[in-house]
Amino acid sequence: MFYEGLVETLRSRGVICAITSGLACVHYGIAETTQDCDLLCHPGSFKELLDLLSETKICGAPCGYRGNISPPLDARWHRGGWTSHFQWDIQPQAMTLDVFGCAVRQSGPWEHDLSGFYAGRNVVAEMKRTDRDKDWPFITSLGTDMLNARDPRGWLHLFEADAFSEMQEQGSIPPEMISVRPVLKLAVKHDTRLRQALLAERHLWQELDRLRIRIYRAALRPYLLAVGRAAISRGAPLREQHESRLACAQNTFGPESSRGPWYRTLYRRSASGDCRFRPA
Repeated sequence: MFYEGLVETLRSRGVICAITSGLACVHYGIAETTQDCDLLCHPGSFKELLDLLSETKICGAPCGYRGNISPPLDARWHRGGWTSHFQWDIQPQAMTLDVFGCAVRQSGPWEHDLSGFYAGRNVVAEMKRTDRDKDWPFITSLGTDMLNARDPRGWLHLFEADAFSEMQEQGSIPPEMISVRPVLKLAVKHDTRLRQALLAERHLWQELDRLRIRIYRAALRPYLLAVGRAAISRGAPLREQHESRLACAQNTFGPESSRGPWYRTLYRRSASGDCRFRPA
């Protein structure tokens, strides 16, 4: 596969990176196909990644930034949660690459949880907690696979009551997992409120993701206008596109765009005592 070859080449140059999201789900056997590739890459290696993308062609087509919406591949903004989007314009359909410097909703360093060319199941499951309904069955499937592989973190990713019933027949829920996810108390007690509580948890994560998207979209508007005014040619070399976008970002993004991933605070608060589901 092209994307696995890309990761292999990057790693040979000392880059810490891994394929995640949809293609990872295909790799783990819980999805059939996807059109895009999401790549986790350590921000300290962005220069090496940009160098490789600049020299990589597919069917003669060079790599370029995708549309005006993509922020530049720069650690200052990726540490704040932004992503960069690239594509190769080939027929019949463009090949795309979305680059993440931080794993959205990560509970720990993604670099420590890899499986071959791919991010580990725990990382992928956390990143799949989006506002899109289609992502949630994959989370439960990943959690089930983790438990079958004796990884207790799988209990953190089950969002279907029937999956709990099935997995509890094979083993009990460890206390340390209950302390992380209090709703597991209901599963231990076979409480009939479990199904409703799981739905409430899912809605919380989806609302957090919608809030994240709204804030980023608002912050992105001045940058979009600046990129449009710059009239960057899609046929320009990737390095030239990058330098132009970098200038636009420096002139338009506020300090909150590069200060750090503010949304982690929201996710930590979602697991705090004030936000937990409290069984009677």
